[in-house]
Amino acid sequence: MTAVTRRKLLRTAAIAGAGGIGLSAIGKVGSWAAAPPEPVLLKTARIQAKLMDVGQTKNVLTYGDAGMPPVLRMKKGEPFAARLVNAIDDPTTIHWHGIRVPNKMDGVPFLVQPYVYTGDHFDYAFTPPDAGTFWYHPHCNTLEQMGHGLTGVIVVENPNDPQFDAEVVINLRDWRLGDDGQFIDQFRPRDAARSGTYGTVRTANWLDQPQFDAPAGGLVRLRAAITDVTRVYAFRVEGAEAMVIALDGNPVPQRFAPDALQLGPGQRLELAIRMPDDEGAVVSLGDVRGTKPKILATLRAVGTSLKRGLRDLAPLEINPVQQVDLAAAEHISLSLSATAENVPSDGICGSLGYSFWAINKVPWPGDTSDPTAPLAELKLGKSYVIDMENLTPQSHPIHLHGMSFKVLSSSTRPVQPMISDTYLIQPNEKVQLGFVADNQGDWLLHCHIIEHQKSGMTSYVRVA
Repeated sequence: MTAVTRRKLLRTAAIAGAGGIGLSAIGKVGSWAAAPPEPVLLKTARIQAKLMDVGQTKNVLTYGDAGMPPVLRMKKGEPFAARLVNAIDDPTTIHWHGIRVPNKMDGVPFLVQPYVYTGDHFDYAFTPPDAGTFWYHPHCNTLEQMGHGLTGVIVVENPNDPQFDAEVVINLRDWRLGDDGQFIDQFRPRDAARSGTYGTVRTANWLDQPQFDAPAGGLVRLRAAITDVTRVYAFRVEGAEAMVIALDGNPVPQRFAPDALQLGPGQRLELAIRMPDDEGAVVSLGDVRGTKPKILATLRAVGTSLKRGLRDLAPLEINPVQQVDLAAAEHISLSLSATAENVPSDGICGSLGYSFWAINKVPWPGDTSDPTAPLAELKLGKSYVIDMENLTPQSHPIHLHGMSFKVLSSSTRPVQPMISDTYLIQPNEKVQLGFVADNQGDWLLHCHIIEHQKSGMTSYVRVA
């Protein structure tokens, strides 16, 4: 495979995704921005795909005709539109994870939009305010639909970004497959009550350890999105100098090496990698968490060295996220816990039939006509601090829809004041997350280990 180089980006109006599906147009300026954008068609489909050496896996889900869902490219501050056409035998929606969209575009069917039934469609339209790496996925029957493939990466470009020589976009996910290459049960109750049910086959862009060519001595922007339903990663780069330049769509205040950096489902990593000077030299991106380290993908140096340096790389432009006023902020107490209360739901968006987890001691009942009250009712434009405590022995990547927060403090580790939408809270950790309630509507807050989400660790806040 070849990385997307700057030259290719400049000369190409639409780029084929890793699965051969066209991406949205890029590089258009002037009158295009003023005209309504042509909607990107995202049609759900059941396909067969080669995920193991034993043959084709049946009942894989994607957007398009074949292969991995396309990498969608948008531009910061420019309108984007997409039409979801549902061609599978299951209601679905699209959530634009990390993008601060209008509430009615958020894709949560029982809270803000209708279900999209088989044969129906739904039109999404919004203007992304932030540049960075994001992703999209269903918010209905999420464990099966995401577990079977409906997860795609979004790149929101900023014309003011520093110059890279190549870009690599990686979709990281597991699959629950048996020895015959076919799907097995998506979850086990005993695992759902712990860290979650892990997949049996690990892929990057639906491949085992794909390799990408990149200019020798050049600077590569590697974007990785964890679209898995369970796995927490610990990232490390071998064979080249690498620095973390952004997390969860936002530049980090201070760049650092990804030395076993832990990130959970829903989170995104952006690295600047300085490729080796020698042609043929290989750089690896690995996951070193647990007892079985895994090389996720590799980069191979090609051509004559460009002799660039990481220190020459200008900083990324900060996204226009409002600064929290700590002196005037109201505090919201939030505890993550297990639960003995059982509220299995038979809603349209599916249930695991168990309640293992809760937020503020209340397990989420699912898509019902009588949902729980919001965790908090927030005043539009006011500052808040979430005082979140993890009372469980498991890690939880907690994701807030519609708004971005700043990480203020942790009881267990030093933290940078990073802007994010997903925080991986460790066992027995207390953390403070500050934000401005600047997006009106009902906004979900949940663990992005999907079994935890679907068995109770979900709620929402209301901004009015």
